[in-house]
Amino acid sequence: MKNLKSKKQNTLTLVLFAIYLLALTWLILFKLQFSIPAMRGERVINLIPFLGSFGDSGMIRFSEIRNNILVFIPFGIYLCMLKTPGYFVKNLLSIAGLAFAFEIIQFIFAIGRADITDVLSNTLGGIIGIGIYTLLAKALKGKTNKVINGLAAVFTILALLLVALLLANHRWVIIR
Repeated sequence: MKNLKSKKQNTLTLVLFAIYLLALTWLILFKLQFSIPAMRGERVINLIPFLGSFGDSGMIRFSEIRNNILVFIPFGIYLCMLKTPGYFVKNLLSIAGLAFAFEIIQFIFAIGRADITDVLSNTLGGIIGIGIYTLLAKALKGKTNKVINGLAAVFTILALLLVALLLANHRWVIIR
């Protein structure tokens, strides 16, 4: 019976993780656009950390860095949920690898700026996610994945409802 519950938790985790990865891809590669032509095509690569984070006023835009950190926190948490805890180096390589892959894809298809700052901030977000999972695992003991899955399911449903509303509004605006 316990093995069946564990299998259901793992299945739920995989489904929520897949939805998160789709949303992350839509956010990072497609900038939440509903059509590819709506995106401006530029092929830019920045290999100097934080250089691309300066605004027109010469001040660093911390909001962009913060957002890049925040969107990768769940990735670190999901990796810990799906693997045996303690594989920090493998998880870190997975996080940095995905962040790097997103930047390469943006450059190849000219759908955004490839920026090393994004790789660094995304990786930091994933590391923070690993830390959050580690703290929750110590506090919640064997119920960690169950609690996280419950919270993730609620947030996923809310996010999907928001996307549905945006799509409905987008269609309504086009029809008008």
